[in-house]
Amino acid sequence: MTEIIERSQTHATFTLERSYPVPVTAVWHALSDTDARDQWFGAGEAFDVHQASHDFRVGGHGLEEGQWRGGPTSRFVSTYTDIVDLQRMVFTYDMWVDDRHLSTSLTTIVVEPDDGGTRLTYTEQGVHFDGLDTVEGREEGTRGLLDNLGSFLVASR
Repeated sequence: MTEIIERSQTHATFTLERSYPVPVTAVWHALSDTDARDQWFGAGEAFDVHQASHDFRVGGHGLEEGQWRGGPTSRFVSTYTDIVDLQRMVFTYDMWVDDRHLSTSLTTIVVEPDDGGTRLTYTEQGVHFDGLDTVEGREEGTRGLLDNLGSFLVASR
């Protein structure tokens, strides 16, 4: 029996802000350096990574592919389209779960000095396909990643 998929697309934008008690250079390093990024980006022990890469340059790609423990497979593929050192990065990314395309997003991350620390502004504009994903779920997941980043930055001081 063939599964019938009702095709749809939902466009959405969300912005999250964080203040971190470390200099812009520390935040930028955590975002751009592969070894540092590997320590906070992702789902942690709940996710078995099968393949990962991160090429931080304009035109560079990122990949994280693996499986949720006892659950579905997931694939994140990104491309950096703009980088202004210590200020801004822009990238596109696509998400798949069990080989079903969930979404395509355009993300802008801006970092700026803020009262002895750093203010990070994360803006994502996305299209979510066929009811497989929601902007609320994506925003919640992104909040978790930014919280992980904050914990990493504080522990690294």
